[in-house]
Amino acid sequence: MSLMNNKKGVIMGVANERSIAWGIAKELANQGAELTFAYQNEGFKKRLIPLMESIQSTKCFECDASQYNDQPNSIESLFKEISYYWDEIDFVVHALAFSDKEELKGKYINCSRENFRNSLDISAFSFTRTAKAAFPLMSNKGGSLLTLSYIGAERTTPNYNVMGVAKAALEASIKYLAMDLGKNNIRVNGISAGPMKTLAGSAISGARHVFRHSENIAPLKFNPELKEIGGSALYLLSDLSSGVTGNIHHVDGGLHTVAIPKPNDINE
Repeated sequence: MSLMNNKKGVIMGVANERSIAWGIAKELANQGAELTFAYQNEGFKKRLIPLMESIQSTKCFECDASQYNDQPNSIESLFKEISYYWDEIDFVVHALAFSDKEELKGKYINCSRENFRNSLDISAFSFTRTAKAAFPLMSNKGGSLLTLSYIGAERTTPNYNVMGVAKAALEASIKYLAMDLGKNNIRVNGISAGPMKTLAGSAISGARHVFRHSENIAPLKFNPELKEIGGSALYLLSDLSSGVTGNIHHVDGGLHTVAIPKPNDINE
C-alpha cells in the first residue's frame, strides 16, 4: 500500500520544476496523496499548471503571503477556500520566503528596516499564520506541517544576510508551534536542505561558490537532489514519523556536521 493513500494536503510555493516544493509534491503524489497547490501570482500559475497535470492534480489557488485575513488571496482566505471542498486535510508543505535581492549581497549590517520586516514577515511569520489557518482542518484527527530552512539559520553563509535571521526565527517557530499543536496530534517539522540550484537559491549572490564549497566539504561529497529531499519530506509527512515533531531534519550530505573541513577538501 502507498504511504499517502487517502491523505490530502496543500503545497505552498512551487515556482518551477526545480523547486524543492515540487520535488516534495512529486514524491507525495507518487505515494498516493491528493494535492492542492497555492501559487504566488499568474506568472507562477503558468509554470505550475503543466506540473499539476503531470500528477493528475486539478486544484490550485493564488496566495499572496503579504495579504492578511479577509484580503483577497491571503493565507487565511486560502484555507477558507479549501474548506469548501475538503472537510479535513492531513498535511501542509510551506515553501514561502522572500527578501530584497539587492540586500542579499554585501554585509548584513546594511539591511534596511523595511526589508528586515518584509523578510521576517513572509519567510517566518507566514508559517505561523499557515499553521493557525490550517488548524481547523486538522484539529479532529491531527496532521503534519512541514517548512523549509537552511544552514544559514545556524551559521553564517556568504550573502545570506537577513534570510539567515528569518530562517532562525522560522526554526524557533517550528519548536513553539510543535508545543502548541502537539495535544491535537499535529506535528510540526522543518527540512534544512543543502545548497540547491533553485530559483530561490539563484537569488543569493555568490551561489555558485557556496554550491561548490558545500559539495567539497560535506561528508557525502555531494549536494542533495530533489528526490532526496522529497523522500525525507515523505517520511516527515507520513505516519512513519508519527512520533517526530519540533525537529529540523538536515538533508545536506552531512554539511551541518562539519566545523573545520580537512585541508584537502578546500578548493580555493
